Amino acid sequence: MAPVSTTNFPASTVPQAPEDPLFGLMAAYRADQSKDKVDLGIGAYRDDNAKPWVLPVVKKADEILRNDPELNHEYAPIAGIPQFTGKANELMLGADSPAILEKRTSSVQTISGTGAVHLGALFLAKFYKGNRTVYISNPTWANHNQIFGNVGLPIAQYPYFSKETKGLDFEGLKSTLSSAPERSIILLHACAHNPTGVDPTQEQWKEIAALMRQKNHFPFFDCAYQGFASGNLAQDAWAVRYFIEQGFELLIAQSFAKNFGLYGERAGCFHFVTAPASDAAETTKRIASQLAILQRSEISNPPLYGARVAATVLNDPALFAEWEDNLRTMSGRIIEMRKVLRAKLEELGTPGTWNHITDQIGMFSFTGLSETQVLKLREDAHVYMTKNGRISMAGLNTRNVEYFAKAVDKVVRETK
Repeated sequence: MAPVSTTNFPASTVPQAPEDPLFGLMAAYRADQSKDKVDLGIGAYRDDNAKPWVLPVVKKADEILRNDPELNHEYAPIAGIPQFTGKANELMLGADSPAILEKRTSSVQTISGTGAVHLGALFLAKFYKGNRTVYISNPTWANHNQIFGNVGLPIAQYPYFSKETKGLDFEGLKSTLSSAPERSIILLHACAHNPTGVDPTQEQWKEIAALMRQKNHFPFFDCAYQGFASGNLAQDAWAVRYFIEQGFELLIAQSFAKNFGLYGERAGCFHFVTAPASDAAETTKRIASQLAILQRSEISNPPLYGARVAATVLNDPALFAEWEDNLRTMSGRIIEMRKVLRAKLEELGTPGTWNHITDQIGMFSFTGLSETQVLKLREDAHVYMTKNGRISMAGLNTRNVEYFAKAVDKVVRETK
């Protein structure tokens, strides 16, 4: 007879947590034996052969590092490798940014974008004295809610996606930000919104900034796709740079997972930018000291490899130019797949409108398919995508896009 449990953590105290839906989807895909299966769930780039693509410039950087006789495995500084954080800051803000020239920024190397969002959340939870509610877009990247919730910050939502237009619910967004208490924290996707692929126009960003200035809201930008959305690094950073030009104090979480293909290497950066003021440099110094304490208690020192790869490229003009070309290759293939998918759906006469496929930008597209349709696609056609209808455009290629279009056409007609 088994002894009675004496654990201090019974199920009533520590219940079984649900499986992460995205990683559960990946496991289901791997277990599927169908030769026709299509993976449109994972947020990682694939080439036209459905294979992971190691950027050629990353291979060159890796070769340089492996042949460096001075390379060692000592601890990085708490705030990370300066050759990486400095260039990451310039990449995000622009080398001629007044915030950089006036020494109003503090940067910390993080465990990719997730770690950057987490560090920012910790900082806000400990020090922010405005309205501590974090307003997050509906929908958003699923991990956002967990990260802010785990540090005890209240969460509210602002409307973002219109099911009717399959575009931005701009009026709903503005209405919520207008009615939010002054000095609320507003989490914004810098570009290539995940999961919708819908971004505000530059004019809409200007309206958002003006509204946030009026209410003294605090911006926190999550930038996971710089250069990967449009293929243009400056264009994808436009919103962040505009807010800084307008004198906002803000936080930025920056990931190098997508734009360098360094998914598992966890290279990222967190940036604090203070507003212009006579004491801005002193403020930045104080903030940096507290960020270092938070970092020390969380991870002590950030990992080296991914940051070294990125730093090697960011500090070499020739490699940087090649990286930009690699970015255009990835973003260009995704843009082409958008065009092909839309064209095939329209050729089939699939009920509904499909212009949103090409109107959206970045890795993901919000198809507008219902959960019922998504599950039917999985059961009948072995197509794997998240239940909210999001697909990773990188999972489509010249071999499977027609198969997917026909499967969508069939399920839409059968479930009208």
